[in-house]
Amino acid sequence: MLDLDGTLIDSRPGIAASTLAALRALGHSPDEAFDITPFIGPPLEDVLRVLLRTYDDDRLDDAVSAYRQHYGDSGYLGSELYPGIGEALEDMRQAGLRIYMATSKREVFARRIAEHLNLAGYFNGIYGSVHGGALDHKPELLAHVLSERNLIASEALMVGDRRHDIVGAHAVRMRGLGVLWGYGSRDELETAGADHLVERTAELAHTVLSMLGR
Repeated sequence: MLDLDGTLIDSRPGIAASTLAALRALGHSPDEAFDITPFIGPPLEDVLRVLLRTYDDDRLDDAVSAYRQHYGDSGYLGSELYPGIGEALEDMRQAGLRIYMATSKREVFARRIAEHLNLAGYFNGIYGSVHGGALDHKPELLAHVLSERNLIASEALMVGDRRHDIVGAHAVRMRGLGVLWGYGSRDELETAGADHLVERTAELAHTVLSMLGR
C-alpha cells in the first residue's frame, strides 16, 4: 500500500493554492508565502482546524467545503509525479505485487490525480477518505483495505512519508516503510518507528521487494 501526497507525487502547489483559497473564502488574508509543507499528510479537517485557530475562527465545515471546491476545480492539477516513481511502480507490478493506494485525501480526488498522471493502471485498488469521515485516519483506512481485499497484515507493507503512515501501519500490525523525498523528516519517521527508510525513488522497488521477501 502506498500513500499519495509526498510519496508518489509532489502535491504541495495544489494543496497550498486550495488552502489559501479556502481561507480567503472565509474572509481572511493569509500570507502568500505561507509554507503548507508541515501540514501535508494528516486529514484535511485536522489541518484546517489548526489553521483556523490562528484566526480565532471555528467555521471548519465552511473551510472544508471551500477547499474541496477549489481543489476539485483546479487544485488537484497542481501535482507532479516524483522522478522514478513510474519505474518503481512498474518494477513492483512486474514482480507480481498487488499494489494499492491508501491516502487520507478524498478518494475521488486521488482517482482524478491517478488518471491525470497516468498512474491508475498500476493499482489493484485506490482507497482514500470518503464522505462522512469513516476512513479519514490511516488506521481505519488500512484496516478497511486489508478487510476488503482479504489481505494478511503481516504480509503487507505500508509506504509513506509521514508519521501517520507508519503509526497507522503499526496500528493494524503492518510494517511501515518511510520514504525520505516527501514532506516528513528522517527524525519524524524514525521517531514513529519506521521499520525501514528509503532515500531515493530508484531504491523503492528493491526495498519493497526485499521487505516482502521477493
